[in-house]
Order: sequence, then structure tokens, then C-alpha cells
Amino acid sequence: MRRRRTHLLWLGVPYLLYLGALPFMNKVRPVVLGLPFLFFWLLLATVVTPLAIWLTWRGDHKGARQRRAR
Repeated sequence: MRRRRTHLLWLGVPYLLYLGALPFMNKVRPVVLGLPFLFFWLLLATVVTPLAIWLTWRGDHKGARQRRAR
């Protein structure tokens, strides 16, 4: 039986935030919280990255615990 590891898709979120959407977010205006939009976007991506890694770890950890219980 093949295991489904869909929680690994969370690792694609930082990639999309940093590289995938970067050409569309490369703007100086508007200014958000006193920062140019591009800087704000990169700061947001930096804050979201640990969350995505934690969600991936949690899904992997939960799956390992379920496999041990069998």
C-alpha cells in the first residue's frame, strides 16, 4: 500500500512566495507598514516559511506515530 504524504506540499509554499510570485510583486508602491511592497512581501515570506516547515513536520510526525501504532 502506498503512503500518501500530502503534507509535503507545505514545502512548496515558501518556494511560491519567494520565487513564483516575485516577478508579480516587484513593485515599490504601494507602501505597506512603511516598507516598499517588495520588502513587505519578502518579510511576509520569511515569516511564513517556518510555519510551512512546522506544518510539514507535524504531518510527518503524525504519520509516523500512526504507522507505529499498527
